[in-house]
Amino acid sequence: MKFSELQQIRADKIKYMVEHGLNPYPTTASPTHTTVSALTEFNALPAGEDAAPLEVCLAGRLRSLRVMGKLIFAHLEDSYGRMQLFFRINELGQDFITNFREIYDIGDFVEARGVMMRTKTGEATVHVHEFRMLSKSITPLPAAKDEVVEGETIRHTVLSDPETRYRQRYADLIVNPEVREVFRKRAKTVKALRTFLDDHQFLEVETPILQPIYGGAAAQPFVTHHNQLKQDLFLRISFELYLKRLIVGMMDRVYEIGRDFRNEGVSYKHNPEFTQLEFYMAYADYHQIMEFTEQMLAFVCDEVLGTRKFMFDGNEISMEIPWKRVELRQGLIDAVGIDIDAFPTKETLYQAMQAKGISVSPTLPRGKLIDSMIGDFLEPNFIQPTFLYDYPREISPLAKSKPENDQVVERFEGFVGGMELCNAFSELNDPQDQEDRFTEMGRDYADGDDEQHPMDEDYLQALSYGMPPTGGFGMGVDRLVMLLTNQATIREVLLFPHLRERQNP
Repeated sequence: MKFSELQQIRADKIKYMVEHGLNPYPTTASPTHTTVSALTEFNALPAGEDAAPLEVCLAGRLRSLRVMGKLIFAHLEDSYGRMQLFFRINELGQDFITNFREIYDIGDFVEARGVMMRTKTGEATVHVHEFRMLSKSITPLPAAKDEVVEGETIRHTVLSDPETRYRQRYADLIVNPEVREVFRKRAKTVKALRTFLDDHQFLEVETPILQPIYGGAAAQPFVTHHNQLKQDLFLRISFELYLKRLIVGMMDRVYEIGRDFRNEGVSYKHNPEFTQLEFYMAYADYHQIMEFTEQMLAFVCDEVLGTRKFMFDGNEISMEIPWKRVELRQGLIDAVGIDIDAFPTKETLYQAMQAKGISVSPTLPRGKLIDSMIGDFLEPNFIQPTFLYDYPREISPLAKSKPENDQVVERFEGFVGGMELCNAFSELNDPQDQEDRFTEMGRDYADGDDEQHPMDEDYLQALSYGMPPTGGFGMGVDRLVMLLTNQATIREVLLFPHLRERQNP
């Protein structure tokens, strides 16, 4: 390893420790408390001199260090908080102080054993009797910087450059505790989703990530190759077709929370791999799934935030039940002044859009023309939770048509904070109709088009055994976490977001 000057100073301290018989990387530690549990237990002790002393052993990073004559003050930080440490030189001896100055730096992992006390200012503190290194930090932690602007001192955050934070998430987590809190809330969100579904008799299952035929969504897949089988495979873009096979197999309520992979653009709400929740409920339609979705997300808010109201992108969002419901056709009439039922072909709809000054490619199929208007004129305005329902058949190859109009399907999308959060429909369970839909998609969309859904013969065979009326649902968990933690970009809620390869200067 090539060390900078500061790193070399710390590396030399490792040599010093080894030369003096001290292990810079011991194999075990024996903490008895966390910073929080130590403080809680200490605060619960009875007041007065008769109270038994509370001895604790803490482990964590050194985050501050201050030598004041014959006293040393420091702060230890673990995953839960910080605790002040107090050392008295007369008690520990000169050898300890000499070694202390030669060994320890801010950022080191240490173990401190001592008795809880309060300083004159009332701060809970560990009066340290034993102290040792657990792991020597060679690279200094990023430090806060002060800048004087027009006579005013402005303190910049310890590590604020987004790209550096994403590339070195370990450093970001060390010095920015609010980032750790985001991922604690993410874990609570996933746990709450599981709890709600488990409590409603859903079975959690696992479906293949490597699939011979991709499907279940409108997206381009990543392609890989199995050497032994000499077979190209796809990383899944959705769990849908496998989960519905399980519905056929009489597993009436199933769900999966896992990774999907889509070879598409990167944006503030897109990452090539992301966490998806999908569930399928036999004997339900899309109206029942709407109600179930409201209940599930209200429960998640209660569990994660303790409230159904939160701030996102400067707006107060309320996840109280019920959500607003907007029929897609009426929504476009209100927002754009175009009645899509009056323009049944792509040519007539394109002309109507041109007349309204909406610039789109004339080569787009009718379904994509409609989808573009949803994205431009409806989605950004759905700040409060809204269900947009009854979609065109052209962009919904797996959804069941409405009995009174076979060109419209029983599908809804849920929008919150101006972005799509979830997608659901009454599942198409007629194998002949499904085969016709796959054929239509292959005919109407060019090769490589996201909307072109491949023919899946095995899925058709599964449907031929019979699938009961079923409601299906899919939601990006990352976007839900964005909402609940008020993060403007998906990269803030992914521990290791995908980034472009760093270019060498």
